[in-house]
Amino acid sequence: MDLGECPKIHDLALRADFENAQKSKDHFYDLDAMEHLQAFISDCDRRTEAAKQRLAETQEELSAEVAVKANSVHELQEQIGQKLAKAEQLGAEGFVDESMKLMEEVDDLRKKKLEAEQEYRNSMPASSYQQQKLRVCEVCSAYLGIHDNDRRLADHFGGKLHLGFIKIREKLMDLEKTADKRKDERKKAFKDKDRDDEGFSGRRYREHYVGGRELDRRSRRHRSKSRERRDNRDKERKDRDKDRERRRSRSKSRDRSRRSHRSGSSDKKRDRERE
Repeated sequence: MDLGECPKIHDLALRADFENAQKSKDHFYDLDAMEHLQAFISDCDRRTEAAKQRLAETQEELSAEVAVKANSVHELQEQIGQKLAKAEQLGAEGFVDESMKLMEEVDDLRKKKLEAEQEYRNSMPASSYQQQKLRVCEVCSAYLGIHDNDRRLADHFGGKLHLGFIKIREKLMDLEKTADKRKDERKKAFKDKDRDDEGFSGRRYREHYVGGRELDRRSRRHRSKSRERRDNRDKERKDRDKDRERRRSRSKSRDRSRRSHRSGSSDKKRDRERE
């Protein structure tokens, strides 16, 4: 997912400073991180439910028996894809024996998958079997097809998006285990300490505000850019008005000069006629 460039400063020295500061005073950044990750997971879960709804509306509904067989094929596919991705990773890291062992397990799963596919194919008409039956990945909300080959599955389960959402979900589970206790500690800290000390001036507690600091930062940056664009537009408009006024003034000066020249020529002509 393209989220743009991270606005934070990634510096090991600053990280060391933060860790030292955290020892002397708890800043509760783990709660901010939890809220930030919850926003990602909530968005992913919404996409998953929407994708399931679309599939239910567009794909031909299967009978209960056929659906069970289709799910069996999907589950074996997922196991194959996950083990293939893991085997490739172990092989790249130099763990050849472990990688070969996983490949043997993959071969066994492929045999089971062929049997499951045969049962699934025999349980429905050939025309319906050719229709691509899709399933939504519960981890990252991507679509998986029942006819996908092993390479496609390995690319999915070993891809950055899928692995990234696994990492996010695991980290979020760890943070949520201590969330209630940490929130109570944060409330107590805000009540007991002077909020003006060490940068807490004017800061309010926002338990309901998901990703509060990050959203505040983005909002301030957006307002700043909006003001800058508005000021630039005002400046450009003023410059255009001044330029038009200068052109108008020069045009008037030229007109007066022409009229004066024509008037002088007419006076000389009348003088000559009188003579």
